[in-house]
Amino acid sequence: MQHRPTRIAVDAVGGDFAPEAVLEGVTAALAADVDLTVLLVGPDSVVNAFAAQHPRAEGVVADDTIGMQEHGASAVRAKKESSIVVGCRLVRDGEADAFFSAGNTGAMMAAGVLVTGRLPGVMRPAIGTALPTTGDPCVMLDVGANADCRAEHLAQFAHMGRAYAQAAMGIAEPRVALLNIGEEATKGSLLAQEAHALMAATVPGFIGNVEGRDIPTGAADVIVTDGFTGNVALKLMEGLSKSLLGQVRDAMTSSAAAKVAAAVLRPALEGLKERLDPDELGAAPLLGLKGLVMIGHGSSGPRAVASALRVGAQAVRQDVVARVAASLAVVEPASETPEA
Repeated sequence: MQHRPTRIAVDAVGGDFAPEAVLEGVTAALAADVDLTVLLVGPDSVVNAFAAQHPRAEGVVADDTIGMQEHGASAVRAKKESSIVVGCRLVRDGEADAFFSAGNTGAMMAAGVLVTGRLPGVMRPAIGTALPTTGDPCVMLDVGANADCRAEHLAQFAHMGRAYAQAAMGIAEPRVALLNIGEEATKGSLLAQEAHALMAATVPGFIGNVEGRDIPTGAADVIVTDGFTGNVALKLMEGLSKSLLGQVRDAMTSSAAAKVAAAVLRPALEGLKERLDPDELGAAPLLGLKGLVMIGHGSSGPRAVASALRVGAQAVRQDVVARVAASLAVVEPASETPEA
């Protein structure tokens, strides 16, 4: 039972359209969830003025900001009172259940590791995101935190992604797959072959390799890859969805007859647009930390911010962090020290 409202810290100045888009999104999230409290982190003039008008919002003053172009780790070390560092500190100290920012992704990853801290045994945290498929969404990780990986990293991502799919998406026995260029165990790079062998031996529900074309079909509930490949695949899917929806819109307005057909199809097309829109999910968790840290798109608008808080609140209430920790506790401890 939830003994107190879910408390999510939000970076008021993170993102291309902050603070206006953030404040509008927070307003919508508070209206939609009566058990949500927001700790708005940022300049006094922004956060306390907002909190004065919203009973379930509290201002937390952070006098510094990390810009989108700054080097993440260096900025986190130099700007200890920035909104991103303060937000991660609120999670570390138990004052917030989660932290969301659409600001500098590198800084979010660095602050997550350096300030919030890793779960015991985690070698590298990974960004996991839900992707639309022809059925229920699937979780793909890593999508940007770790460009270079080893087989044991990918196997650990699989355990964390499996726990996230169970907790946040309600999938009792997730099907876990490795992204590769062929279905056979011997296909792909040496990394892919080594990861396949390790995952087959240690990951419950492992179904083998899937190819890029399988991502949108729902062939797996969790798809594991390195952060470079995962980020390329994610951006490709987002760009393709946007392009295809634009072409459908153009086709539906190309003639009088097409406009008549569009009027009939509009409800179905609106539903499709919503399912494919990345703003519907809003943020991706950095899995493997001692607390919940959610990373949003730099271009997040109000809808994306509101969606991020909805997803974050659900993850808190499903105890995602504890379930990820439990999933790793049953794995044989890694032979190496967690990496910086």
